[in-house]
Amino acid sequence: MKRIALTLEFDGGPYMGLQRQAHGPSVQQAVEEAIAAILGEMPVMHAAGRTDAGVHALAMPVHVEISRDMTAFRLMEAMNARLRMAGHPIAAIAAREVADDWHARFSCLGRRYLYRIVNRRAPLALQPGRAWLCKHPLDAEAMHRAAQALVGHHDFTTFRSVHCQAASPMKTLDRLDVARVETAFGPEIHITTAARSFLHHQVRSMVGALSFVGLGRWGEAQVGEALAERRRGALPLNAPAEGLYFAGARYPGWEDGEG
Repeated sequence: MKRIALTLEFDGGPYMGLQRQAHGPSVQQAVEEAIAAILGEMPVMHAAGRTDAGVHALAMPVHVEISRDMTAFRLMEAMNARLRMAGHPIAAIAAREVADDWHARFSCLGRRYLYRIVNRRAPLALQPGRAWLCKHPLDAEAMHRAAQALVGHHDFTTFRSVHCQAASPMKTLDRLDVARVETAFGPEIHITTAARSFLHHQVRSMVGALSFVGLGRWGEAQVGEALAERRRGALPLNAPAEGLYFAGARYPGWEDGEG
């Protein structure tokens, strides 16, 4: 058997999430079926992270095992052709053969997410479903200052989904940066965060709280106070899925996001 690592880019809009679902299409199902059509064998795809319905990826490392003697590049090219013909907004942007003990999830040293808020009044004509539109001005500097209360090792009960299956709410957040960025689509607020792992809905919950600071509805200190409460009900809202992107992952000897 040969183990192939692929780095996926995808639009999460059409899918119920990355993992296979009994109640709808998934990124995993699309990739596995594309490879099965090429090789005549059904692989199992393992990913660095799990994304919910509507969440996108800029560089999601995954791996599969195949029995045929095919190079990683040829598999990537054939898989991309199949996905394109089937109308899936998924593409492998890098591929390599890896050691038998390399695992997309368990070998991962850290994960990084980007959240995009388009801060303008006009609707998103060119990128609906790919960013959160906030029509009211946001104070990115206040959001960044408030965010620093969440950096470090904490009990993130306040920022986890009630359906989270993690054994512990304790996580170490390596960074949580907020910046205003001028883009071709207008002003955006980019929220970048990194950690070894995250709780279910943790990033979207943090963005929701920070948005209230940016709007002036919360004081900067209230983010840290909500964290200390260790109570889900202390949060104002979850940011919507469409603004969230899995942005990259770190592995021993790899550059961030390298495939």
